[in-house]
Amino acid sequence: MSKSIANPSRRHFLLGTAALAAGAFASPLLTRGARAQGATREILSGCHWGVFRAQVQDGRAIGIKPWDQDPWPSPQLEGVLDSIYSPSRIKYPMVRRAWLEQGPGADPAGRGTGDFVRVSWDKALDLVAGELTRVRDTYGPASVYGGSYGWKSPGKLHNCQTLLRRLLKMNGGFTNSAGDYSTGAAQVILPYVSGSIEVYEQCTAWPVLAEHTDLMVFWGANPLRNSEICWQIADHGAFRGVDGLKKAGTKAICIDPVYTETAKYLDAEWLAPRPQTDVAMMLGIAHTLYTEGLHDQAFMDKYTSGFDKFLPYLTGESDGQPKSAEWASDICQIPAETLKDLARRFASSRTMLALGYSTQRQHHGEQSQWMLVTLACMLGQIGLPGGGYGLSYHYASGGSPTHKSPILTAITDTPGQSSGGGAAWLAGGGLVSIPVSRLVETLLNPGKTMDFKGTKLELPNIKLAYWAGGNPFSHQQDRNEMVRAWQKLETFIVHDFQWTATARHADIVLPATSSYERNDIDQCGDYALSHIVPMKKIVDPVFEARNDFDIYAAIAERLGFGYAYTEGKTEMDWIRGFYEAAKIESRAKGMEMPVFDVFWEHGEPLAFPLEEAQKSFVRHAAFREDPLLNGLGTPSGKFEIYSKNIEGYNYEDCPPHPTWMEPVERLDGPTTRYPLAIAANHPIKRLHSQLCGTALRKTYAVNGREPCWIHPTDALARGLKDGDVARAFNDRGQILVGIVVTELVRPGVIRINEGGWYDPVTPRLPNSLCAYGDVNVLTTGISTSKLSQGNCGQTAVAEVEKYEGVLPEVTVFKAPTSG
Repeated sequence: MSKSIANPSRRHFLLGTAALAAGAFASPLLTRGARAQGATREILSGCHWGVFRAQVQDGRAIGIKPWDQDPWPSPQLEGVLDSIYSPSRIKYPMVRRAWLEQGPGADPAGRGTGDFVRVSWDKALDLVAGELTRVRDTYGPASVYGGSYGWKSPGKLHNCQTLLRRLLKMNGGFTNSAGDYSTGAAQVILPYVSGSIEVYEQCTAWPVLAEHTDLMVFWGANPLRNSEICWQIADHGAFRGVDGLKKAGTKAICIDPVYTETAKYLDAEWLAPRPQTDVAMMLGIAHTLYTEGLHDQAFMDKYTSGFDKFLPYLTGESDGQPKSAEWASDICQIPAETLKDLARRFASSRTMLALGYSTQRQHHGEQSQWMLVTLACMLGQIGLPGGGYGLSYHYASGGSPTHKSPILTAITDTPGQSSGGGAAWLAGGGLVSIPVSRLVETLLNPGKTMDFKGTKLELPNIKLAYWAGGNPFSHQQDRNEMVRAWQKLETFIVHDFQWTATARHADIVLPATSSYERNDIDQCGDYALSHIVPMKKIVDPVFEARNDFDIYAAIAERLGFGYAYTEGKTEMDWIRGFYEAAKIESRAKGMEMPVFDVFWEHGEPLAFPLEEAQKSFVRHAAFREDPLLNGLGTPSGKFEIYSKNIEGYNYEDCPPHPTWMEPVERLDGPTTRYPLAIAANHPIKRLHSQLCGTALRKTYAVNGREPCWIHPTDALARGLKDGDVARAFNDRGQILVGIVVTELVRPGVIRINEGGWYDPVTPRLPNSLCAYGDVNVLTTGISTSKLSQGNCGQTAVAEVEKYEGVLPEVTVFKAPTSG
């Protein structure tokens, strides 16, 4: 399946681009992008799932095929085409009837019932501009929430969330969000431990692993599932990387309650601990390393700080409980001898520990990140080729070698400024910034004081929320609590192109274009940055959809700063500017890109060279070579096993060294009321909730419901068989699911993927049954700890029983009756 991608040398790059600039269009770097085939044209573009060619006939997209240089095309591309013409498409501006007729705040319990009225664009824009003014003037700008979060489309111009913040900032300010749902705990704890967020930073390159790693440990990490997508345009380099491990014969271990695609591909050893017990398991391994003298004390002395303060906890001197393999086994249910054997194998091999994000999306999720780094420090292989740890192999092809490319700039929330296009959402901003997963808590508790990273936040009184490029009624936990919280809002405004549950709960709905109905530009591969891709418009906007940029510009015009918002530039002016800035940077690196008009006319990805040094990149190698000159960003300049800063916060739920603490609920936990743990994994044929509203759903739905994997032992005990519809429930809510009996999950665990669209049977009824199967009806809404206030999307237990009643219709994938 894998195809090689040419990585041109610097000389080849320069010769090719110089020829293009001169008009010699036969260069292998750029060929004509729009290809005529009779009455059908092919247009190249890109999306989260990769670079592709769309076949267009008579103005309608009729087919999509992957780029011929994609090493491992995503099967999800099939859903892209259907998303344009899906029955769930939002066609016109819509306003909730009660809100329109009775005013802001009217009948909040009616949100989600689908009672909308179609209005003109002028009317809708006037309403939005009027509400932004009214709420700002009545309650103050901090009462406007603009921390819109989610997987917006790639592209440096049409970043609807940045565009929203640009509008709100110019209108006097707003409340923003800080952090994200993917790594909410990790990105906060890791700067205290290793001096940077790590999770979105390059790790040791895959080719190095294939050459040097003896033992590859995927701990809750599944790159063959989570690298089908990228935040920018997917390059799928992780598939080549994992394939390299297979060809090299690298031994692999997968530690996960689910037997993953990565485990299957590598024929890996599978260890399935109880979910949420990873820290105890790591401690048991660390205890064996220490008591058997297998740890690298010289490394600990030279490159770490605070190990001496952690040891009394590890040995049990401080609390009377040694964190032995036997102790850990009782918690994680992996035999003690297996844990001891892991310690010995880790120490005797060149071992890479790859940790996934799910291990920190749970109660006390900070501890797994801290403990894994501690374990890697004890092994003493950090900074060596093929050894240490990696926190970004799990997603978006982390570990793919980085090409010698410029960085495309992007539009910012401040007119006149440019951005390098990085993860700006992590930094917060706005008049007030609240942790992104704490909006529900904020709505329910205005004025409350919240601990966060050693500070105290006073939660604002939010009256208006504005969302674009995201689906909070998918990614937020404890859906019923969220529904109650949303009733505190006077106005909820949403841009989207499909009738998601979020759009259905809005007061004003504005139909936005999909990224296939507008032009943009982006780079291929979050880590590889191998190409600059022209994201060409495939078809004209359908129905009355408009680009987010144009929507915001029209609102800005009504608010009196239209020209300042757009800076007088058109869509293509912006795209040309981003490209020209990259061209200047490229020249400084000794390369010459073609002029923009040549690049855009030919509509092909522009390749950049890959140098040998990047293929050989080893994370923390420079630190290992000279820890004084290349110190880490911690107070000590070293890995901090014990943090004096965290000690000073005095948080009972985040001690100053890695610690096992019982989560609020877990499988076989001491206070757990329900017998099954839920693995709320990333879905197989969608990106979170994206593409759930397309024809792809028919390839995995069971009896029209979200699948629920269950072990044969657990299914037999409940009288369940393949294809049954069952009710999964706990104290927080209830959903319908379709049963899949499989040994791919361990006993005691059910897998219900996150991202299923919320579909309450009776929206006005509290705790209504969800007809389709949104797993976040069941997950807990508490935070990971006071330190990071991250989400706990992997903390949930439930029971499952066969559904005996009349099956309710699934309605969420069709437009509301009045929509």
